[in-house]
Amino acid sequence: MIVIRQREKTVVLTGWRAWLAGIAMVIIAWLLLAFVVFVLIGLTITAFAVLLLIIPAALVAAAIQRATRR
Repeated sequence: MIVIRQREKTVVLTGWRAWLAGIAMVIIAWLLLAFVVFVLIGLTITAFAVLLLIIPAALVAAAIQRATRR
C-alpha cells in the first residue's frame, strides 16, 4: 500500500496499482543512478585526458624555455 498526501488530499494506492507505482519508482531511481554514474565516468575520463595532454606540454615548454635561456 502506498499513501500519497498532497496538500489536503490523500491518495491510497493498493493492489496492482501499488506494485506498478513501486516498480516505476525503482526504475526511475535506477535510471537516475545510471545517469549520475555515466556523468562521473565522463568527467573522470575528461580530466584524465586533459592531464595527459597538459603535463607533457608543460614539461616540453619548460625544457624549451630552459634550453633557450641566455
